[in-house]
Amino acid sequence: MRTQIGIIGAGPAGLFLSHLLHRAGIDCVVLEARSRAYVEGRVRAGVLEPGTIETLEYLGLDARMRREGMVDEGLDIRFRGKTIHLDLPGLTGKRVTIYGQQEVVKDLIEARLKDSQPLLFDAKVSGISDLDGDRPKIHFNHDGRDEVLECDYVAGCDGFHGVSRAAVPAGRITDFERVYDFAWLGVLSRSKPLADMTYSNSDRGFALCSRRSGTVSRLYLQIDANDDHESWSEDRFWDELHARMFDENRDEIVEGEIFQRDIARLRSFVASPMQYGRLLLAGDAVHITPPAGAKGLNLAVADVRVMAAALVDFYRTGNRDRINGYSGKCLDRVWKTVRFSTTLTGLLHKFPEHSPFERNLQLAELEYIFGSRAAQTTIAERYVGTPLDPL
Repeated sequence: MRTQIGIIGAGPAGLFLSHLLHRAGIDCVVLEARSRAYVEGRVRAGVLEPGTIETLEYLGLDARMRREGMVDEGLDIRFRGKTIHLDLPGLTGKRVTIYGQQEVVKDLIEARLKDSQPLLFDAKVSGISDLDGDRPKIHFNHDGRDEVLECDYVAGCDGFHGVSRAAVPAGRITDFERVYDFAWLGVLSRSKPLADMTYSNSDRGFALCSRRSGTVSRLYLQIDANDDHESWSEDRFWDELHARMFDENRDEIVEGEIFQRDIARLRSFVASPMQYGRLLLAGDAVHITPPAGAKGLNLAVADVRVMAAALVDFYRTGNRDRINGYSGKCLDRVWKTVRFSTTLTGLLHKFPEHSPFERNLQLAELEYIFGSRAAQTTIAERYVGTPLDPL
């Protein structure tokens, strides 16, 4: 098999890249190790920044998001019974949209298949060779047959545990990582959500009330990293959520049927540089942000917009300068985004290792933000995301 760009992974990074390249007339093949049902069923964050919405609109794939997504103009942070309300349009002139990542993925997959563009599910990549040459090769198995895909460049969009980053020779990429000793227990509930995305820092730990629709809530609790979600009964979950949200009368948060639950392990991770030879890495394959701030999908879109622009320039002019500068351009945004998510994580969670001194410093910072429009603007600007280069 031969193509121009071989894309490993059919998550947001790989799928957005495939559509951007197809629109520019560049051939690509997407290889995904999992089934279509598995990929479309993965529940992730659902906050879309203006740059991501702009990308969907540019690709002509924003129709269902416009119909079913919910425009979000506010962000609340609770502590000590107080609420910091961030008026996003008032502070930044921008809004975000709530639309589940799995719904974005469904739209991207449907459109690619409708365009009869190559997207192979259950195609497990075993390795990548000749990354230092002109025609790297992706070795994979599909329908019980061993296959080889030869291409000009490989786009590694296959996540933290994928084969792409692992294909880089030892010592050529440096990993920077922080692993937290707590996790998020997330549930989907058939219940009316709060009006705004609401974070809470309580003495019992972190909580978050989000939404997926007008009738479905997405709810999170900070738990021990070794905790099993099966140990949390529905009654225990609701009792803890009411307590952490300072909902003493239990008349604000609406309870409902919990129909899905999962555990999110928290880490901050960056691999640098984001390229080696003919391999370009994007999304979770090369950086992970803590889920506070919901940056994963949006950062992946920012990556592949830079990557697509560089590849389009190469095929139009033969110049590799933008490809060679891909990592440097992306990492500036990546580190700033990881900084924001890590800072927000440190501000909102209860850390088991914190002394009373450190806990009081954390609460003092929240008190400062409560009374400072400048501090609120700083958080709001990062939350809605910084502008991307024009498409």
